[in-house]
Amino acid sequence: MPSLNNHKGAFVWAKASPLYDSSGNKIGAIESIRDITEQKLAKEQMVKLNDELTKSNRIFKQLALKDSHTGLYNHRYLGEVIEAEFFRAKRYAHPLSLILIDVDYFKSINDVYGHQFGDLILKQFARQLKMAVRQYDIVIRLGGEEFVVLSPSTCRADALALAERILEAINLYNFGDETRNIKLKISVAVSSHPEDKISKGVDLIDLADRILNKVKEYGGNKVYSSYDLKNADRTEAAGEAEKAADVELLKKKLDKLTRQANQGLIESVFAFAKTIELKDHYTGEHVEKTVHYATEVARELDLPKEDVEKIRQAAILHDLGKIGISESILLKRGKLTKKEFDEIKKHPQIAADILRPIQSLQGVVPLIYYHHERWDGSGYSNGLKGEEIPIGARIIAVSDVYEALTSDRPYRKAYSKDEAVKIMKSSSGTQFDPKVVDTFLNVLQQEK
Repeated sequence: MPSLNNHKGAFVWAKASPLYDSSGNKIGAIESIRDITEQKLAKEQMVKLNDELTKSNRIFKQLALKDSHTGLYNHRYLGEVIEAEFFRAKRYAHPLSLILIDVDYFKSINDVYGHQFGDLILKQFARQLKMAVRQYDIVIRLGGEEFVVLSPSTCRADALALAERILEAINLYNFGDETRNIKLKISVAVSSHPEDKISKGVDLIDLADRILNKVKEYGGNKVYSSYDLKNADRTEAAGEAEKAADVELLKKKLDKLTRQANQGLIESVFAFAKTIELKDHYTGEHVEKTVHYATEVARELDLPKEDVEKIRQAAILHDLGKIGISESILLKRGKLTKKEFDEIKKHPQIAADILRPIQSLQGVVPLIYYHHERWDGSGYSNGLKGEEIPIGARIIAVSDVYEALTSDRPYRKAYSKDEAVKIMKSSSGTQFDPKVVDTFLNVLQQEK
């Protein structure tokens, strides 16, 4: 019989074969011995490698199902788990609910504060969402700013209660970092089995998506289920019937409402700007002249009419954030300290935070937020450079500084127009866009 022996750290293979004489009598044995240490170690190494490979594959599979940015499960995991949970719910007659969540106006956060800040907000949002749900709920980042909470053994009433708690928790939380804080609004849709008559798990997602679109249509920051969707559809159907009854009359009413809304927006925009005069009389006068120059430069650059109007509104509101700055700083006669100047630098963000929730002013917000950026990248609030800065913000920057130079300030007398022009020319290509400066000087020359 062959045998395998370990002798002082080595493995040998041994075999003894009996030896017989011519009469068939056993007279001895022949032994064979072979060193198989290398083969044995190679086999052990192979087993170890296979174990490590199996473990690595298991880890890679888990990573493939996780969103690398937030640490939540991703859409692949939802695809795997939704049908399994739905099958289990049907088999054991348990309810199953899905909550679909979308962060309202998230694009404007990226546009105003940059993608790095937006990524931070998504991480914080994921953490708050995990804290708001129950231990057995499954939290998934579906993609972008959309998230899913899959709630096993949860009926529609309980899912709606959970969704309302999530909405309240998110609305109350301050997102951001030590320099910038913002509030979030979210749209939430709830779909449930068996209340919503569906035949497969993916139907929960499709229904929730349709409900979410309706939430967005009705202004967002609400929780809707299919029950609300039916009510909304009935309301729309009634509205369609009414329009069919008297289309012309409704059209006239809509035209009138549109004119009133536009007029109301313009009046609101001016009212915002006028409130600053109560704190800083200079700012009120300064704004009107800045608006004039910015609008004329935008027209001279042959920008589209809608862009000219956005620039005009942004120029009106560009100092709105000074509402949040102490009067002692705004009216200080001496040089500002570093701490005071850091406080002044917050006013573009304050204005952006005030205006960001107003849907009709979304296009204006970036122009206000970036109007203190510099062409060479040394400005604030985000250190943008060159054409990274929106053209409207570049126009307001030039108009704003010229008007500031030619006005009396608490800490100095006004420069003459010729002195101000020299300063503007010397700052072209460093602080200001050279093309905008040239156009601005042309406007000044024409007005002479």
